[in-house]
Amino acid sequence: MSKNRELKEQVVSEIRERFEGAKSVAFVSYSGLTVEQVTNLRKQCREADVQYCVLKNRLVKLALQELNISGADDLLNGPNAFVFGMSDAVAAPKVVSEFIEKNKLTCLKITGGIMDREVVDAKVMEQLAKMPSREVLLARLVGSLSATIGNFVRVVEAFRKKQAGEE
Repeated sequence: MSKNRELKEQVVSEIRERFEGAKSVAFVSYSGLTVEQVTNLRKQCREADVQYCVLKNRLVKLALQELNISGADDLLNGPNAFVFGMSDAVAAPKVVSEFIEKNKLTCLKITGGIMDREVVDAKVMEQLAKMPSREVLLARLVGSLSATIGNFVRVVEAFRKKQAGEE
């Protein structure tokens, strides 16, 4: 086996591992971005704990075939970057969407992605980007639960006072 083939197989294996470990992956068409814009996007990705990388479409196709994920061939045309949300499914599309809105870019767009080993279109990724983060959702849940428990305690206390004739 040639050295070049071994290297490519190793790269495909690393790509496959990234896809396996990601909660979501946003496919991003980036043609027309300046070096400064790409640098800023990479910086924002690092701050949000997501991984931004440019990979060869052909190698990504091979990795997805190994994972039995089909339907991404239409998304893998032209220059693509891949944004991997490793800890939060919302993080990857959210970072890219916020960057696009903040910088008013038309040359950068989310073309689709993968979530739960399923290929999704750009609309689904945009909806994910609009969702609050996991921490915000958990905070809302805790707030709702504590409000409900607080109301329950007040009702029980009022009932107890009424039964004891304290009113």
